Amino acid sequence: MVKRYILLLGILFSTFTPLQTVKAETVPKAEDLYVTTEDIISDIVFPTIDKRVIKEYGQDTLFGWEMKGIVGITYNDNHSYDVSVRIDIHSRNLDNNKEDIVEVRISPSCDSDKLNKLKCNHGFKIEILDYKHLSPSDELTTTSKAQNEYLTKIIKKEKLEELYAKRVL
Repeated sequence: MVKRYILLLGILFSTFTPLQTVKAETVPKAEDLYVTTEDIISDIVFPTIDKRVIKEYGQDTLFGWEMKGIVGITYNDNHSYDVSVRIDIHSRNLDNNKEDIVEVRISPSCDSDKLNKLKCNHGFKIEILDYKHLSPSDELTTTSKAQNEYLTKIIKKEKLEELYAKRVL
């Protein structure tokens, strides 16, 4: 009889006791990481800028892009912010990297009663206001090289004519 109780207790104990133990991976605490305001803004605007860069350059030639920094932030009276961001676009052709400036408007939600509802009447949204290519295009570079070569020939020709004129006179 005692053997039955011990056997029953053993079965119940093994049933309710986990046979496998799993060690959970530790995640660093947020307080252990150093995050700047620029990092936060970068995380907020990244998806919007990423879509626009792909639209500007296409998926096939694009190797990737990175934010170089915030150029300026302007506060608007309708409770929105215009953020100008400098980005580098990396190409598969290493000597064809581009530099652009993207102006993004971040409009936080106007859910608070403390905000002026006449000026602030939008939900959270991010939109691109302006996209500027700072790097010259390939065609412009080729044209500039040809113009430089032509001007160099003209200057050399004028110098030769000037030297010739001095010797003859």
